[in-house]
Amino acid sequence: MIDYIAKVEDELVFWKQKMTRRSGPIGRASKKAQGKVNGLIPEKVHNVITESIKNMVKATLVGSNLTTKKKQVTSLSLYERDELFKEKLTNFRKTAVIEGAGTGAGGIMLGLADFPLLLSIKMKFLFEAAAVYGFDTNEYEERLFILHIFHLAFSSEETRKETLPIIENWEQQKHLIADMDWQDFQQEYRDHIDLVKMFQLIPGFGAIVGAFANYNLLDQLGEVAMNSYRLRLLNERRDSVDDFQK
Repeated sequence: MIDYIAKVEDELVFWKQKMTRRSGPIGRASKKAQGKVNGLIPEKVHNVITESIKNMVKATLVGSNLTTKKKQVTSLSLYERDELFKEKLTNFRKTAVIEGAGTGAGGIMLGLADFPLLLSIKMKFLFEAAAVYGFDTNEYEERLFILHIFHLAFSSEETRKETLPIIENWEQQKHLIADMDWQDFQQEYRDHIDLVKMFQLIPGFGAIVGAFANYNLLDQLGEVAMNSYRLRLLNERRDSVDDFQK
């Protein structure tokens, strides 16, 4: 167990470096172009989009919380939790691939339905992840943590650098956060997935793009979720040791 924790701590160091790494030229150019496009959109339109996605996410949070089994075995080791998490990721990734291929094959109309469907899959997956690592999503702060995981997974370099310290120091930060910045939340998410999802609207070809994109998006979310919960558990472990030694 000690050897596994040491391995995880090494992986966390690498992951945090990856999260704060400077984006490549293509990523920076894409972000700059998206920023210009967003600047052309009237503020009223931004507000409508923000409110729509906010309501969509909140509805998904409620649904996911109701359908997630909260009772998990509390005696699982970190290794066992990680293995259970990987099994769930595999299952949700398959669901996302099927959904992406199905909506992508239908062209524009079904392609538009992909956004809420994929969002619900991602949120349900995060609720299952919280349960695996022993956190109760009935608590508001745990649902807020889930939103920060989501935000970290699908955001720009600058936002990742701001969000990672919040994830890493959640026990101190959670008392300072009342709610999400919903406009930033929706804009970062849309900017992150817009380009690849645009190709999914092409009939026929869209099925391939949709399946591939959804696989990678779930993989990306899975990596961030696993390491975010690992950070919390290891921080709790260190805090309990420190308290014992006092």
